[in-house]
Amino acid sequence: MTVSRTIMIVGNGPVPDGAAPVIDAADLVIRFNDCRSCSAGGEKTDIVAVCNTGRPAMAMLGGGRWKTNAAVRRAREFWCVRSAEKFQALRPEIERRHPDLDDLCDDYTDGFRTFAASTDRSFHTVPASTHESVDAELKGFDPGNYVVPSSGLMVIAEVLEHWRRPGDRVVLAGFGHAGWEWHPFASERRYVDALISRGRLMRLDQNYLSAFAQGA
Repeated sequence: MTVSRTIMIVGNGPVPDGAAPVIDAADLVIRFNDCRSCSAGGEKTDIVAVCNTGRPAMAMLGGGRWKTNAAVRRAREFWCVRSAEKFQALRPEIERRHPDLDDLCDDYTDGFRTFAASTDRSFHTVPASTHESVDAELKGFDPGNYVVPSSGLMVIAEVLEHWRRPGDRVVLAGFGHAGWEWHPFASERRYVDALISRGRLMRLDQNYLSAFAQGA
């Protein structure tokens, strides 16, 4: 018999009051980068998904502060959301259109892989095929001239395509769909709303919190 799970994907945006115990009660909690979602968004952290290219990756691996982050220390697995193969293919066009982003495609996957191995944690890289499927889906939501999808959308797609089991609930918290100007956030919001309308995702909102409090 398949036992359904609740998978919480917790972005670094605001979460509703009272979200922490709901997030901590989930079977699987995925957070991002430096896990700023902790505290108000609970503490449980099973997977940390990192942007493994460019300046964010260099900042996380350099200096040691990310490696000693309490949530990072709790995690049992790390995901790199950027495919080195895909980003090397994108590099010429990105550098032509955005010369100020000349380091965006610099790949630090090996650094995260080495850290995972040295601390006896699991490691996964989101494949290029997931990136390509997200690009294809976004075309239906007028994304305009963006550079790459956000890390959050990449993880949502990876969970839905490769990790979700029949009966699992995939719940989003802390997703404001705002940030770096070259992610297509408005289109990503519409895409996520479409997934929610089809029953593939849920948002952790006041309705969800009320249902949780009632034991639903």
